[in-house]
Amino acid sequence: MKFNPCRGGDYCTREGSHCEGCGRSQEEIAATSELVGAVMKFALDMDYDNIEEFTAFVGDKAAKKARKSLVEQTGVGIGVSLPIGR
Repeated sequence: MKFNPCRGGDYCTREGSHCEGCGRSQEEIAATSELVGAVMKFALDMDYDNIEEFTAFVGDKAAKKARKSLVEQTGVGIGVSLPIGR
């Protein structure tokens, strides 16, 4: 499955099982929102002045760990190694 971010505004819908704008399930959207909220709360609790750098680091680190885990589980990697948010 490919991640498809919401475009926001009039495109997003909360009715039905999936958003009409991005096609993701309402459950996936809610879980993603919860995850983003947790990262944001952590950054604010740590009183980071460089929130953009922190969130880019977290995204890059999570992507690297996910790729490594997929290779370990399946022996096959995905995508290319590109830094996120830089």
